[in-house]
This record gives sequence, C-alpha cells and structure tokens, in this order.
Amino acid sequence: MVIGAGLGLIIDVKEDKKYGSNLLVQTNFDSARQLYNNVEFYNNLVKQENIPLLVKTFNINEEEAKSLQKFIIEPVENSNDIVTTYDELILSIDTLTAKSFTFLDFKKSFTKYDYKVHNLEVKATKNDVFSKLDEVIISSITENSYFNKLKELTNENLNRTDKLLRKNLSQTDSLHNLYKKVLLEEAKSVSQGTNIDLGSSKQNNKELDLFSTSLKLNKELKAVSVEKSEKSEVVNVISNFQPIGYEIKGVSKYKFVQVALLALGLMILYLLGGMLNRYLNKYKK
Repeated sequence: MVIGAGLGLIIDVKEDKKYGSNLLVQTNFDSARQLYNNVEFYNNLVKQENIPLLVKTFNINEEEAKSLQKFIIEPVENSNDIVTTYDELILSIDTLTAKSFTFLDFKKSFTKYDYKVHNLEVKATKNDVFSKLDEVIISSITENSYFNKLKELTNENLNRTDKLLRKNLSQTDSLHNLYKKVLLEEAKSVSQGTNIDLGSSKQNNKELDLFSTSLKLNKELKAVSVEKSEKSEVVNVISNFQPIGYEIKGVSKYKFVQVALLALGLMILYLLGGMLNRYLNKYKK
C-alpha cells in the first residue's frame, strides 16, 4: 500500500488538474438518441487524440482541444417522466391495446433516451474552454432538417389546437353570460308575480355543465400552452456550461488512493492464493 500510494502520489504531482462543467438540456422530438450519438463521437475523438478534428468541430485552438479529457452524458432520472409518457401513450391507443400493455411492461421498455432532461458533463485540464462547446453541441441537433420539420409540424398543430380551444372557451363564456341574463329576466318575472321554478334540476344541470365545460377547456388550454413553450425548440437549454469550470476533487479522484487500494487488493489476492495453495497441498496428502 505504501509503495502504491507513493507511485500514485508521483502520478498526481505530474498530472494536470482537472476541471468540469455541466450542460443541462431538455430534448424534444426523440432527439435524445442523436444527442447521445454525437457525445459519443466527441468522446471518441478525445480518446483517439484526434486534435485536428476537435479543433475543426468546436472551432477552438489546438491547446484548448488538447485540454479536453472526457464527455459524459446521462439522463436526469425522474419517475414522473415515465408516468406522464405512459399516460400519453394510453390516450393515443385503443382500449383493447391499452389493456394488454401494462405500466410495468412500459417501465421495463423505458430507456435513457426517453427521459426529458439530460446532463452533459465535460472534463478538461483548462478551466475556461467550456463556454465554447455548448453552441456547437446544441446546433448539431437543432440544425437537423428532420427535427426541424417535426418541430414545425408539431407547433402548427399546437397553434391550431390553441386557437380552437380559445374559440370554444369564448363561446362557452358567451353562453354562460346569456344564461345569466335569462335567469335575471326570469327573476324579474317572478318578482312581478309570474310563477317560474328557478330551482329546477334541469336549469341547475345546464349551469353545472357550462361550468364543467369551461374548466375542462381552461385545463386543456393550459396544457397546450405548456407544450408550446416546451416544444418551441428541438432542444431547450436549461443551464449552459459554466464559463469557468469547477475543479474536480475528492479522494476517489486521486491516483495515490486508487493505486494504494489496487496494491492492497493485489496483496490480499496473493495472500489468499498462498493460503489456498497450502490448503490444497494438505488436502492432497
């Protein structure tokens, strides 16, 4: 362990400090898979030390390209994403199919690409390179003609639905106002001696129906407004890379700890191997 820690310490002293920064995005139109593929491509360039292509891809200088160490992307796991996506699926298919496709089956088929929000972390030996990366990473998705076509069609449908819901809500409000005027007129007739049953269940039901319709339309309109705001772009940036990255620290990040633990593990395996060998020799005799 002492020898391992010593070797690891030498590596730590010679090794450059590492910095990290995070990009948080929300993907739409099933663009997450493409984002993951792009990040894997960037990571392969780093592993292969393809500096010229890194320089060209991110429009950075050679020193900045050499400082890039790793690209990591993972979903921000949220169980609510699974539930809402399942609800949307059930509403879009017929009842018979829905019965044969349980929530547990859906949950098993739910992949990392299906989550809404994803966290991209970049590690580098320079702490000021990160702000030059996010625009390239995002534009690699947003400039895709297929995703832009989906965005255009989706927003056209949402605008059409929004317009129709507002029109229906306006008509419902007009009917509600008209109904109130009729009730006022009937109330005047009662005060003048005409016998009209204002407490009839039929009249109450009409008012309740109008109220329920108005609530339903408002709820649907709110949902459409939220969807419009979310799907106005192929990729919504929740938070950009920090201009100055944070220093990556922690005991597990230091080589002297890792090498010392590795040496300890090898020593234990060696001792156990010797004990096993002696046991087998005794057993043989």
